[in-house]
Amino acid sequence: MHPYKKDYYIGITLAVLATMVWSGNFVISRAVNQQIPPVSLAFYRWALATLLIAPLAYQKFKAERKIVFQNWKYLFWVSLSGITLFNTFVYVAGHYTSAINMALIGTTSSPIFATVLAIIFLKERLNIFRIAGMLICIAGIVLLLSQGSWEKLASFTFSTGDLWILAGAMAFAVYNILVRKKPSGITSVNFLFVIFLFGALLLLPAYIIELSITEPVQWNGNIIGSVIYLGLGTSVISFLCWNAALQKLGTGTTVLFGNLIPIFSTLEAVWLLGEQISTIHVISGLLVIGGLILANTMQRKKTIA
Repeated sequence: MHPYKKDYYIGITLAVLATMVWSGNFVISRAVNQQIPPVSLAFYRWALATLLIAPLAYQKFKAERKIVFQNWKYLFWVSLSGITLFNTFVYVAGHYTSAINMALIGTTSSPIFATVLAIIFLKERLNIFRIAGMLICIAGIVLLLSQGSWEKLASFTFSTGDLWILAGAMAFAVYNILVRKKPSGITSVNFLFVIFLFGALLLLPAYIIELSITEPVQWNGNIIGSVIYLGLGTSVISFLCWNAALQKLGTGTTVLFGNLIPIFSTLEAVWLLGEQISTIHVISGLLVIGGLILANTMQRKKTIA
């Protein structure tokens, strides 16, 4: 197999795996919203993720610390957008809106934000097939959002939580753009260790303030399991996979896979919560997958600005 094709398929596999694990993030943020405040949940997640990845990154950090300190401003913005703000906004949204709204709104808006930013700042070019694929993905998500009813779609309004998730989607889009500029001298595992640590430290002031104005967390198996899932799965595993996919596929292609998150979220709800899957779920899922295939198999066609 040609090296380009091999990297391409590896990138797709990594992007799908990342979104599969990430899909549980919205479910958890909604499930524990009455048991743990949002900033605390984010802080515990990233503090645990930092501890878990530290042994893997220790030697790399020692070898690369000079270039890390040279690029601290860049790492600050990456950490702020992708670590400190993105998931904290998701957890705040979990107090106001449903998990399905969070997944739907976040995953339809973030690829659009990221694609526009990639065109403006990275000078990426889009071909007609990628544009069509993105529109088909959005159509699938809109179908899921409306449940096939024009009345529901017409009456849909953004709640406070929906606006928080939109802010999170923009933060994640900025992160996706910045990751493409990662200095080559910083390895992936060290990069994650630094931004996890930096992001957790940036959360610390808000965490301390939140502790002073909220009731203490009543720790139980549900909260502990949720923090472990978030710290290990949606942080260490998913971010390693996602960042590798960004490098292999590019921002414009990789962010499209975010549209799989509500599909996986639906399947997880059926499996874990016993919810029923409908024809609308199946059709919208097929539209999203079809859009991804169209956007990713025709990339070499004549491009348009």
